[in-house]
Amino acid sequence: MLTNPRADRVRAVSALRKRSVRQRTGRFGVEGPQGVREVVRYAADRVRDVYVTPEAAVRYDADIVVPARAAGLWVHEVSPEVLAAMADAEAPQGVLAVVDVAEPTLDDVLAAAPRLLVLLTNVRDPGNAGTVIRGADAAGADAVLVSESSVDVLSPKVVRSTAGSLFHLPVVTGLDTDATLAALSAAGVRTYAADGAGATLLPDADLAVAHCWVMGNEAWGLPAETRERCDDVVRVPIHGRAESLNLAMAATICLYASASVQRSGPTAR
Repeated sequence: MLTNPRADRVRAVSALRKRSVRQRTGRFGVEGPQGVREVVRYAADRVRDVYVTPEAAVRYDADIVVPARAAGLWVHEVSPEVLAAMADAEAPQGVLAVVDVAEPTLDDVLAAAPRLLVLLTNVRDPGNAGTVIRGADAAGADAVLVSESSVDVLSPKVVRSTAGSLFHLPVVTGLDTDATLAALSAAGVRTYAADGAGATLLPDADLAVAHCWVMGNEAWGLPAETRERCDDVVRVPIHGRAESLNLAMAATICLYASASVQRSGPTAR
């Protein structure tokens, strides 16, 4: 058992909290049972190491430890103090994995003839970004696209908030928004800017066609030039007294509206 919180291995894992280290090493940390279970289940070939405390090894034996060892992964038992030194969360749940970064491209996504996408541009809040990825996964979206000006989706808070959805669908990062909109258009994917001032109500939008929702910054939304480059500007109708919806809520509503149409009509998958 690894018990020294100051050991070189512990320091190396802890350093993955920093974006510069993640970029240099091509690795990132996944904390908590949901994320580790899903990466072992769906992307075991990318897992370098799994770390568990004795208590977590018992609790998650069937969900994580046995499948990880069956996949030929290294499973290391560590003390709670070591796990705490490795993890970013204030109250870690006893399990952590070090994972290789995947690098899907926009070309990869478009080559698969996607029907439903979401593009995050200038989204800065880790919780929002992670929740949108989770919502996109639940709605059956084909991929999540993330602009270079948005939060790093491999940061610990984003990874945790995806609850494992990060390993269920392609998440393409580092994109230029204008170039991405142009590529989507060239591929026959319509682009819908989600905006509270949109002229088209969500129930009236053409959601049967292949399309990408474009979501902007939490505070100021999408720039005018981005809205103008999109095929339509759509708003979620508010029937009560709420002034607005937050980014993650609006994105999830839009994605589910799209999924409902695409999965019930003649183009249903």
